Amino acid sequence: MRARLRTVPAVATTLERLDPPVPEGGPPYATHEDLVECSGLILGSPTRFGNMSAPLKFFLDGTSALWISGALVDKPAAVFTSTQTLHGGQESTLLSMMIPLLHHGMVLVGLPFTERGLTETRSGGTPYGASHAAGVSGHGELSETERDLARALGARVATLASRLGTCP
Repeated sequence: MRARLRTVPAVATTLERLDPPVPEGGPPYATHEDLVECSGLILGSPTRFGNMSAPLKFFLDGTSALWISGALVDKPAAVFTSTQTLHGGQESTLLSMMIPLLHHGMVLVGLPFTERGLTETRSGGTPYGASHAAGVSGHGELSETERDLARALGARVATLASRLGTCP
């Protein structure tokens, strides 16, 4: 199993703006085909007033054909976020990202309290998914606990994908 990193384009404020098919820097833009081909999905977004970012919401809002066809049913999925402050809306952002995944029939994966980092963290990390509080670290660096929890979440999605047989 291998990871495929993608991003979503910014939401344009005018209809005339056309984004290039591939961004000048960073990962390529996500497509619906990427979602169909994935064995498991981990979505991330910065927190915007306790919600996912507008570009991610716009991308997910365009997945109706996948919902109708059931293309994502039974695939494992998880979510992660980053906020500036410790109480910047991490958990509500994670929950907002889960709603469309539930509508698609995906199997949501969180972090169980058997992950010691959840009870030890002084920054990010929730049972709903991995998170990061940028202001706590001073330079936006992940704490070791945040890093461990993010890795544990990724491992859980990969393990579940294997067990559910969604891996090619």
